[in-house]
Amino acid sequence: MSNETGPVLALSGGVGGAKLALGLYRILPPDTLTIVANTGDDFEHLGLSISPDLDTLLYTLSGNDNLELGWGRRGETWTFMAALEALGGETWFRLGDGDLATHIERTRRRKAGESLSAISHDFRRRLGIAARLLPMSDDPVRTRLHTAPTPPSPASGGGLGGGAGGWLDFQDYFVRLRCEPVIDRLEFAGAADVRPHREFLAALADPQLRAIVICPSNPFISIDPILAVPGVRAALRACNAPVIAVSPIIGGKAVKGPTAKMMAELGLPVDAAAVAHHYRDFLDLYIADEEDAAAVAGLDMPVVLTRTLMQSLADREALARAVLAAAERVRK
Repeated sequence: MSNETGPVLALSGGVGGAKLALGLYRILPPDTLTIVANTGDDFEHLGLSISPDLDTLLYTLSGNDNLELGWGRRGETWTFMAALEALGGETWFRLGDGDLATHIERTRRRKAGESLSAISHDFRRRLGIAARLLPMSDDPVRTRLHTAPTPPSPASGGGLGGGAGGWLDFQDYFVRLRCEPVIDRLEFAGAADVRPHREFLAALADPQLRAIVICPSNPFISIDPILAVPGVRAALRACNAPVIAVSPIIGGKAVKGPTAKMMAELGLPVDAAAVAHHYRDFLDLYIADEEDAAAVAGLDMPVVLTRTLMQSLADREALARAVLAAAERVRK
């Protein structure tokens, strides 16, 4: 039974996922799209409440994203960071002047008792975004990565340079250390005790739902935090709409970010099929790049091959159309 006018639910991290989210937003009736953002990356810095993936989606969907940097706001200036550096402050996490306003206003309203979702709803309304944009939960979940022990350096005679490994907060790993440490596992601190946003659960249970789209974000640090929220995996398995994931791997490489590096360090094959296996307990269809036809040939699930590299706005829209067309061909 076709449901070509039903609502669509997308799960997304930051930059990579936001590209497909924008494609979906541009081709769908805006009020039919709900995007659930990863908030495992959220943290407090310089006394401010920062939600990187939510903000990337806000800026991307409103046309305020910084196309040159690939993150932050368009037309950004850096007076605050220059002044902070002159005073000896922490500058490893760069906050542009316009971006800073977002964090200051969010922090003020959080301290006044507003929920993250209420603030995000107001921000997206003020920025002219018609789609719903939800945090995965109003309760905090924090992604942490465990670094593997490193052996002593041979040059030191075996006595120096070794490290015992240990836990890193996400932004320390991702931004301050530029993803350089070798990791061996991840955890989502607080996830067992949080509740998914009520509108997220309602969207998953909507009998008119057309499709659930797992955007091509890093599976481990962008999508897994969402899946770690109690009840989400079970709801994905139980929903009537097809669950479709788009591969973030093309030709054995990540389009952006540390996905391929992390896969290798976690002992996984660095290929598109490994991502499909990662989602296999709830996945109904997988979309991979044409370049990965051989890699996904043995998957025991429906696969659609198309061009998944999104270099232009037209690419984003074309992939979004391919995803929705595939959804019409896969019904539970």
